[in-house]
Amino acid sequence: MNPPEVDRVAASRAAVAARRARAAVKHAVNERRLSAVTVLHTALASSESIEATLRVRDLLLSIPGLGPVRVDRVMQRLEISPSKRLAGLGVHQQERLQEYLEHRAPTIDESALSRLVVLAGPTAVGKGTVSTFIRENHPEVCLSVSATTRAPRPGEVDGVSYYFLDDAEFDRMIADGEFLEWAVVHNKSRYGTPRPPIDRALAEGKSVLLEIDIQGARQVKEAMPEATLVFLLPPSWDELVRRLIGRGTESAEEQERRLSTARVELAAQSEFDHRVVNSDVEAAAREVVELMRIQKAIDLHGKE
Repeated sequence: MNPPEVDRVAASRAAVAARRARAAVKHAVNERRLSAVTVLHTALASSESIEATLRVRDLLLSIPGLGPVRVDRVMQRLEISPSKRLAGLGVHQQERLQEYLEHRAPTIDESALSRLVVLAGPTAVGKGTVSTFIRENHPEVCLSVSATTRAPRPGEVDGVSYYFLDDAEFDRMIADGEFLEWAVVHNKSRYGTPRPPIDRALAEGKSVLLEIDIQGARQVKEAMPEATLVFLLPPSWDELVRRLIGRGTESAEEQERRLSTARVELAAQSEFDHRVVNSDVEAAAREVVELMRIQKAIDLHGKE
């Protein structure tokens, strides 16, 4: 039986995302911004990682100074098939490849930078759902908790979902310079990102994800140009409308206001570094996490 069209589309998008991620890894190695040894270690540590799907030959070809003829000779000496992927290496092959990489590939100091990624998108696109999945399944990522003056929705927990503040406390934090960014959203409530926790996490070398609105993303980029902006897209406009109406947390008037804002917000996607379609929460979350790791590799100023 042929798979449903929706499955084929999802598989195609996943394949494209994987190819782009592998290309980013190879480019980072070639630019001496990511250690080939680190790529091997990541692949062996997790069979679900992008690195695990990378062919050994492609990794070697990405190392500066290694051409196709030399790589083929090296692989023969290491007794590794040209089609072999990193995750498929035997124990002895792993040892031989690691020993070769440690002597041949440049050594990179990858602790020099932390990672800061901003996840934004139109209302009801699922930013909260994707960030919650990341929080629950990727403990290595530090998820920033935003502050807001709006009332909690059913199931939201103060200090976990948001810091729910009254207007007076929000005003005090603005006056004291405690926000990395803040904005009025949907012409109604205010949202902001407390800066001290972000600065502490980055200073400790942690990966930090900010899930904020588009206005806030622009402010973060201005304050911290090294930040990477990721725009979360719905599969379609009709699906965005369905999600907003389906969650039933806003009045009809509020829904119309949010949809009006969403039309404007969708036009801002060209300002972002990456775009991720939220057709499937787990797949979207995985792509965001991969972008966080790869972006660090691209941003690093490597040295031999």
